[in-house]
Amino acid sequence: METTDSGAAFSGERRMERRRRVLRGATLRFNGGFGAVEGFVRNESEHGAQLRFGDATGVPPGFELVVNGARRAALVRWRSTRLVGVQFVD
Repeated sequence: METTDSGAAFSGERRMERRRRVLRGATLRFNGGFGAVEGFVRNESEHGAQLRFGDATGVPPGFELVVNGARRAALVRWRSTRLVGVQFVD
């Protein structure tokens, strides 16, 4: 696979792998399960995902992402007012 000068495998992208477009409901759990935020997974890969919320400012820097019963630990890599890019750490 050919990469650009920045090391990214796809033009205009910083990630090394393509993400699959999806639309799945998701729950972020934090504070030992006492806090939760509902949102959607917009795209995903083996190592990360893009999440969408009504307001992403309340999303903590680290949390457990629950999608279709599957749980994964995640860290925020970037955020905007409604979108959050996460890296899976498990």
